[in-house]
Amino acid sequence: MDAKRQAATEIVQRLRAEGFQAYLVGGCVRDLVMGREPEDYDIATDATPQQVLQLYPDALTVGAQFGVVIVPHETGNIEVATFRSDGRYADGRHPVEVRFAKTPQEDVHRRDFTINGLLFDPATDEVIDYVGGKADIRARRLRTIGDPIERFHEDRLRMLRAVRFAARFEFTLDGAAKQAIQKLAPQIHDVSAERVRDEIIKILTEGQARRGFELLDETRLLQEVLPEIKALQGVEQPPEFHPEGDVWIHTLMMLEGLHHPTATLALAVLLHDVGKPPTFTIRERIRFDNHVEVGARMAGAICARLRLSTRETERVVELVEHHLRFKDFPRMKRSTQLRFLRMEGFEEHLELHRLDCLSSHRDLTNYELARRLMEETPPERIKPQPLLRGDDLIAQGYKPGPRFKEILQAVEDAQLEGKLQGRDDALRLVAEQFPLPQP
Repeated sequence: MDAKRQAATEIVQRLRAEGFQAYLVGGCVRDLVMGREPEDYDIATDATPQQVLQLYPDALTVGAQFGVVIVPHETGNIEVATFRSDGRYADGRHPVEVRFAKTPQEDVHRRDFTINGLLFDPATDEVIDYVGGKADIRARRLRTIGDPIERFHEDRLRMLRAVRFAARFEFTLDGAAKQAIQKLAPQIHDVSAERVRDEIIKILTEGQARRGFELLDETRLLQEVLPEIKALQGVEQPPEFHPEGDVWIHTLMMLEGLHHPTATLALAVLLHDVGKPPTFTIRERIRFDNHVEVGARMAGAICARLRLSTRETERVVELVEHHLRFKDFPRMKRSTQLRFLRMEGFEEHLELHRLDCLSSHRDLTNYELARRLMEETPPERIKPQPLLRGDDLIAQGYKPGPRFKEILQAVEDAQLEGKLQGRDDALRLVAEQFPLPQP
């Protein structure tokens, strides 16, 4: 038993020793039944938040109004929630009234999906199932607990969660749940951008991104949360470069190649060709003039709409903005190649290019060229110490101004090309290429 599970088990044992009911509940039980290692452990109990706090005075009461207390532990926080039976939901997220319940049956029946409604008794190693969750796991089916319309009305985000769980576990989405989502899809706009963003990123990074986006489309959620991605469908591409099909198919193939990527790489894969629909023209052949520039602006706007951090947004925009630079890599000067390699997050640029190639013409020549250069070039040669600085130019009689940047870049270019051996060579180059005016 791992340390985190042991810690949760000890909390269950202590609650029971005090006369309370307590079980492991939710996703951790689902994962145990499926033979997966849970990331977190949650506990359900009939002890009230105040009673839990009496046993664990250092616990955090961030969700106490909903019956949730966080018990800190060196292996990670453990959520302890009081059995409850929620009343009416007014805002599509929070119940108007939270009623504490006495039995675990009442508690699990207010949860979202049957696979998340399982309880586990660590004393007997027994899985307790009041909602048919074990059968649904065996059938590889995602089904709501009770009426799907009611469950999705209670919290609209559950529609995105349904897609995420079905994709992540490669389950079939129950027909009634799917129809309910199709009907209620426009109501996803009631959910905050931050919560939508978090689910989209999880769909992109948990291992089944292509299936996730196919399900988003099938449930009509895609056109609501990311209409720019829906617009990729049916946008033809030149078959000599893209034998795989339209921009949507190309993007899905790239998503399929993702294996637990960073959020920024995954978003860049999703958005890298978002500028193609608005720039589509046919002149002799299909063209997407300036689609990279248009796409970078659109990617920035989408990231802002999803409330990504400034740093994450900048990285995604950079990835979209530079994703076609690799086609020119063999013709670049060595200095230009090395400057490209030292861009922050270059590994993500490289992986985006690899996926782009494998999902179209499948020619990895430029990818291999860049990868080998990155692996074979020591960091001190990719970004060497400057041979000259502004103070050195001033000492030679140059006046500070915009020309300094041009001079210093010329010196660095020559340094990266291996044409300079030291400071004296650099000063000689400056004197030859940028002579001081004669008095």
